[in-house]
Amino acid sequence: MAHLTSAVIRKPGLDDRGSVFFAAIEMTRMPMILTDPRQPDNPIVFANRAFQDLTGYAQAELVGRNCRFLQGPETSRETVGKLREAVRERRAIATEILNYKRDGSPFWNGIFIGPVFDEAGEIVYFFASQLDVTRRRVSEQAFRQAQKMEAIGQLTAGLAHDFNNLLQVVTGNLELARSSVTSERAQRQLANAAGAAERGAKLTKQLLSFARKARLEPRSLNLNALVLNLAEVAESTLGSTVSVRLDLTPRLPAVTLDRTNLEMALLNVLINARDAMPAGGTVTISTAALHLDGDGKARNLPPGDYVALRVRDEGEGMPPHVAERATEPFFSTKGPGKGTGLGLAMAHGFVQQSRGRLEIESRSGDGTTITMLFPAGSGTAVEEEPAEQRAVLRRGDETVLVVEDSDDVRALAREYLESLGYGVLTARDGDEALRILEQEERIDLLFSDIVMPGSLNGLILAERAQARRPNLPVLLTTGYNEDLVAEGPATPTMDVLGKPYRKAELADRIRAALDRGVRPLPAPGEPHHG
Repeated sequence: MAHLTSAVIRKPGLDDRGSVFFAAIEMTRMPMILTDPRQPDNPIVFANRAFQDLTGYAQAELVGRNCRFLQGPETSRETVGKLREAVRERRAIATEILNYKRDGSPFWNGIFIGPVFDEAGEIVYFFASQLDVTRRRVSEQAFRQAQKMEAIGQLTAGLAHDFNNLLQVVTGNLELARSSVTSERAQRQLANAAGAAERGAKLTKQLLSFARKARLEPRSLNLNALVLNLAEVAESTLGSTVSVRLDLTPRLPAVTLDRTNLEMALLNVLINARDAMPAGGTVTISTAALHLDGDGKARNLPPGDYVALRVRDEGEGMPPHVAERATEPFFSTKGPGKGTGLGLAMAHGFVQQSRGRLEIESRSGDGTTITMLFPAGSGTAVEEEPAEQRAVLRRGDETVLVVEDSDDVRALAREYLESLGYGVLTARDGDEALRILEQEERIDLLFSDIVMPGSLNGLILAERAQARRPNLPVLLTTGYNEDLVAEGPATPTMDVLGKPYRKAELADRIRAALDRGVRPLPAPGEPHHG
C-alpha cells in the first residue's frame, strides 16, 4: 500500500502544464494542492480549480501562503498539531479539520496529505486532496445529539415520576401539618419547607417538559395577545436595566398550545436574554407568520404554515460550542447558584412536544436570537377567562375508590378525601380494585394512579371498570406517564390530575368529575391526553 501514501517523481517542476495529467487535475471536482517544503514555511505552489471553488480564493491569493490561513477560531489545535507532526516526519496523514472559506464561513475538510519524493529520496512536494464533508459531519452530530438528548430525556422523566410521588407525600403532609399547628415559629418553618417542596415540583415539571413527556392541555391561542399580557410581567422580571420592545405582526393565525407551558418557556428565554446582558440592553419579542415549503425538511418540520415567536437580545452571544449544548439540561455558563440550566431545555422540549422547533442564532459579541416555531391553526383563537379562585373547598358525601400502589400517597389521599366528607375505599393495585368493584355496590368515582405494578395500569383499569359500570366517572393521577403524552395538540379526552397535588386541587377535580359524570375513554390505539 506504499504507493497510496507517498509518490516518487523523476522530474520535479510545475512549468510544463500541457500534459493530460495536468488537464485531469484541473478538471477533477476533487480539490487538490501542492506545497513545497523546500521553501520557507512550506507554501502552496499549486491549487487546482476545485480547490479555488471550495475555498473561494483565487490562484493568486493561494500561491505562496502556508495552509494555516484556512484555520479559524474553532479549528482543533490538536488536529493542527497532528498535521504538523506528519509534515515534519514526512509521512502521510488522513484526517478531518474545520477550515474557513474566504467569506468566513466554516466547513469540515476531509484531507489527505502525502509526501512526494524525487529519485534521490529527497522530498520535493506535499500533495493534499480535500473533500467537503460538512453535510456528513452535521448529520452525524445531529444524530449523536438526538441520541444523547433522548437518553437524558428517558432518565429525567423516570426520575421525575418517582420524585413526584415523594413530593406528593412531602407537600401533602406539610399542608396537613400547617392546618393543625398554631405556633407562629412552627408555621414559619413549615412554610419554608413547603416553599422548598414547591421549587422541587417546579424542577420536575421542567424536567418533564425537556423530556417531552409533560401533560399538555392545548387550547387555541392568540400569540400576540399572550405576548401583550405577559409583557408587564416580563418587564418586572427582567429589571430596570432591560427594556422590552415588541414587534408583533398583526392578524396572526391561531396556535393550539398549552398556555401555561408556553408562558413558562417564553419567560425562561427572556431570563436567559437578561442574563446575557449584565450591563443592560434591549430585548425584542417579535411574532411572524411564515410558510415552510422546500426549507421545511432542512428544519425537520413538515411543509405548511407556521407562527414564529422570537426573542432577540443585545448580549454577548454564544460561541458555537456553547450554542450546540444550550438546550441540554443542567448545562449552564452562568456559574454556581445562578441558574439550574433547565430553562432553555424546558423550552426546547415543550416546543418539540408541540410539533414545533426551537432554533438558536448566536455569535460571540453579536447577541442571540431564539426562535420558537409552532404550527399555525385554523380559525380564530378563543381565549378562556381565568377561573376564579375558590375560597371554600368543594365537598361531597359520595364514595370514592382510591387506587394507589404507594402506601404513603394512598394514606394521604384518603385523609384528604375523608376530611372533605367523602366515603373512601382503597386498593393497592388494579386487580384489588376490580375485586372491590365486584363486591361494593356504592362506588361513585374511581380515582386511580396510572403507573402501577402488575398487569393493570390505571388506563386499563379505567377501561375495565367502565365496562363493568358504564356510568362510573374516572379521575386519574400521575407524576408522569408516556402513554398520556400526545403526539400533537388535541382536545383532552381524559381527566388527569398531576402529582404533586394540593388538597384544594383534589377537591375541585373530584367534585368536577362527579358533577360531570362519565367521560369517554379513548379508543384503542388513540393517543391519550391530559
